[in-house]
Amino acid sequence: MHDALHLVRTRRFLPIFTTQFLGAFNDNLFRTSMVMLVIYGIYRDATQEATFSAIAGGLFILPFFLLSALSGQLADANDKAVIIRIVKTAEIVIMIFGAAGLLFHNVPLLLAALFAMGVHSTFFGPIKYAILPQHLHKDEVLGGTGLVEAGTYIAILGGTLLGGILVVERADGSFHAEWAALAVLAVAVIGRIAGGFVPPAPPSQEPEIPGFPKRGMDWHIIRASITLVSATLHVKRLFLAIVAISFFWSMGAVLAAQFPPLVKNSLGSDQTVATLFLAVFSIGVAIGSVAVNRLLKGRVGAQYSPASALAMGLFVLDLYRRVRTWPANGGELHDIGQFLALPNSWMVVVDLLGVAIAGGMFVVPLYAFLTTTVPKSETARTIAANNIVNAGMMVAATLILTIAVQLGVTVADSLLIVAVASAVAAWIGWKLHKACN
Repeated sequence: MHDALHLVRTRRFLPIFTTQFLGAFNDNLFRTSMVMLVIYGIYRDATQEATFSAIAGGLFILPFFLLSALSGQLADANDKAVIIRIVKTAEIVIMIFGAAGLLFHNVPLLLAALFAMGVHSTFFGPIKYAILPQHLHKDEVLGGTGLVEAGTYIAILGGTLLGGILVVERADGSFHAEWAALAVLAVAVIGRIAGGFVPPAPPSQEPEIPGFPKRGMDWHIIRASITLVSATLHVKRLFLAIVAISFFWSMGAVLAAQFPPLVKNSLGSDQTVATLFLAVFSIGVAIGSVAVNRLLKGRVGAQYSPASALAMGLFVLDLYRRVRTWPANGGELHDIGQFLALPNSWMVVVDLLGVAIAGGMFVVPLYAFLTTTVPKSETARTIAANNIVNAGMMVAATLILTIAVQLGVTVADSLLIVAVASAVAAWIGWKLHKACN
């Protein structure tokens, strides 16, 4: 059933969709508010700004690398709905500290709250995908995964727009974020209410699968992570899917980390244009996530992944070409109206949209593949293994980006890293498609 919109009218899908939507919305409301406040209201140095963006991205991702094995074990061994309620309660506490950081312009407190939100997302991440095969029919999983991914990026759009709007410039040129602080607290409370409606999702009673780690908790995070990843990656198709997804998220991490400094320092524009860029990217991924379900008609497969990755690379190369030749702005930063009135500005927006649509078409079938290839009793740990590899590659990408910036590589030149990674992702997607046939 490739028309998945009927799922939003069912209790087996709507509460988990709403809960993950609000979680992604709050992640990006807080992160965008924080980045806009720091980039435009606290720092006044291009290197500091680029470094902060990269460090913030790495801090958010680090918990996925450290704690995903524990989160996967917990999700497979316990009722996923109960874990959701615990995690969403913790979000309220975290956002109290995040709101304080926004109010008092306290950068260490903001980064601590960001890291804690990364921990929150680490424990919620495996559940939002692993619960779908438990509550949906097999021919609904791809559509449900596409809706979750589309919803996530629409939430990113909403959180990004609101985060950019709620960081306000005063008449004296300083910035404040009081309304953003209130908003992150309110969304956390609403998310906890939505999580209370998720139907029970008890652990599967299927027999244990040879080759997978035995069920139960191993609290040694390094040993548990190594065991989980090695047990998952020895299956060739899972290995290829996870590596392909990791390339996608690494590319996304580089792009998202550099949007604000790219807009300010390469395109000479203000935070409204940075918000536009993040919004266009979110809309594009949502479009691609829904479109690929239509193309595949509910069947899980990787046949469109290679072409999608190549399209991403081509759009990134065109974006790099346009940014490199962008005229210098010696005056005040352009606002969104002034930017869109410049020659070729709309082509920059089209390039971003193209990258994002192709990205959504690339990654959604791969997530659906992960959750339908393994037994229901192993889905959360499989997603957790994927998250560990994703996080490792994303942290590596942000470290490389940080070092490159310190060595003098411009933000515009960092786009070439994404273009090269797109070609590698296309090759891996082709290998996966061949392995599935």
